[in-house]
Amino acid sequence: MRLFNTKHRAPHAWRALPASVALLLCLLSALLGLAGCSDEGSDNRPARGDSAGVLRVPGDFPSIQKAVDFARSGDMVLVSSGVYRESVTISEPRIVLRGANRSKVVIDGEFRRANGVTVTGAASVVENLTVRNHLANGLLFTGVTDEALQGGGAGGADYDPLDTAKFPALRGFRASYVTAYNNALYGIYAFDARDGVIEHSYGSGHADSGIYVGQCKPCNTVVRNNLSEHNAVGIEVTNASEDLYFLGNTVRRNRVGVTVLSNNLEALGPQHDAVFVGNTIRANNDDQSPEQADGGFGIGIGISGGRSNRFERNRIEDNHAAAIVLRDEQGYPALGNRIQDNAVSKGQIGLVMLAARTGGNCYLENGRTPTSPDPLPRVMRECSERDTAVETPGNLRNIGVAPPGVSFRDVPRPPAQPGLPHAKRLPARPAVGLPGEVDVAGYRLPDSRS
Repeated sequence: MRLFNTKHRAPHAWRALPASVALLLCLLSALLGLAGCSDEGSDNRPARGDSAGVLRVPGDFPSIQKAVDFARSGDMVLVSSGVYRESVTISEPRIVLRGANRSKVVIDGEFRRANGVTVTGAASVVENLTVRNHLANGLLFTGVTDEALQGGGAGGADYDPLDTAKFPALRGFRASYVTAYNNALYGIYAFDARDGVIEHSYGSGHADSGIYVGQCKPCNTVVRNNLSEHNAVGIEVTNASEDLYFLGNTVRRNRVGVTVLSNNLEALGPQHDAVFVGNTIRANNDDQSPEQADGGFGIGIGISGGRSNRFERNRIEDNHAAAIVLRDEQGYPALGNRIQDNAVSKGQIGLVMLAARTGGNCYLENGRTPTSPDPLPRVMRECSERDTAVETPGNLRNIGVAPPGVSFRDVPRPPAQPGLPHAKRLPARPAVGLPGEVDVAGYRLPDSRS
């Protein structure tokens, strides 16, 4: 979970000129035969004023980064169809980067560049485009900007934990209708970021996870109506806590569907108080996805050291090792997780209880599937807060040896995904006041095979 630094925004001192003066200078240059008054960089707005502009690529600017560097708060960078071989950094607040066509506006790392788009500008948005073939992340939202934290990977002796005082969380972000595929680590990655939304997006072919939310407290974030498949992990949550919602997502055909983790090598542990409602978590047994370092395979939801999380009204089907695994992790006991009223299909183990104590964990009304141990401690079936030792630990006997995976480069290209309606004319909408009211009750149990 290393991060990549942003570039300094180039100054645009000429913008201080009144429009009349700028026009006079252009006319004078034309009379003298001088260059400098072409349409390059024009955005159809006065040099001063509060009105937002639309900066078009490649019509006004030859690259996305040049347009982003020129943009000021409230502007939209609208990108026409094409393959853009560049990395983009958004450090100005309230910038909206939008593709005119989700599947045809492609930021391609060519397996040479680290990140597709890195956002450190508060309340900025990336929507309706594709990021692919990067050596780290497709799309990164983060409050970290220090060059000393550049690099790849996560955890271990060479990892510098987040300094939350030095790098306060990015406030406000949104990813909508983004396709991320075949990036080495994460597809859409929110790290040290809060007050955000990830929606209607897609991730595949990632050697870590398609969508990741990490190290935020409170997160105040909603991840909704996304599709994540053919990754090592579909959705990953690490040390991300409070006001965090995963609603109506489809997580299928990964090696592991969802992981909810506490990590003592990272800031803001333990993870706690996330809500998972109305998700479909199906058939996470894909041996043609990138192999994860810890070898997990065939698991729908893995909870490692997470606390006080809610898993309700999810459909969890056809995961060969287990629908749900609950265990302690790195000194963090798994406590108070409520797993209730989910549709857990037959043919899989419903819950493997590897935690040493019940710790207020609840498993109730999740379908008639076996558990390990079977039966579970009575207090878990009764959703009692009373803490008791688990005398007979569970056993992940179905996992066997995880089959080898494939390189993230070799996962097949995904089909085109639905785009943002009216993308070319819809006004810019910065990520202000997010996530708004969260209607958890509106997400019901998904239909079978939905």
